[in-house]
Amino acid sequence: MKIGYVNVFVSNLSTTVSFFENTLGLMCNSIEVDHGYASFTAGPISFGIAQTDESALIGRHTGIGFMVDDIDQTYSMMRAAGVEFTMAPTKQPWGGTLALFNDPDGNLYYLDPGHQTQ
Repeated sequence: MKIGYVNVFVSNLSTTVSFFENTLGLMCNSIEVDHGYASFTAGPISFGIAQTDESALIGRHTGIGFMVDDIDQTYSMMRAAGVEFTMAPTKQPWGGTLALFNDPDGNLYYLDPGHQTQ
């Protein structure tokens, strides 16, 4: 058994597609406007967004980490592009560094340099 995809719920499909595609640079694989769904290439796991009217599913801590080679450089580029961070790159007690950022709906994600100690 392996994980093939993860989905996050959003309020506006086109706004969030634009965020992940144009701001973060993920490649959109498919958009199904009639079904309120889009998927992106994000490494070996597919990343999807699903539009919903159920507000309890939106604006949550996702637990999803986006792996990057250089967290400080990526953080600077994302901030310059207008991405909202709730935590700048910060050394963690286990030795790695993480940053936390939001999508347009306030869903929270990790920015992670691959759990390398720095």
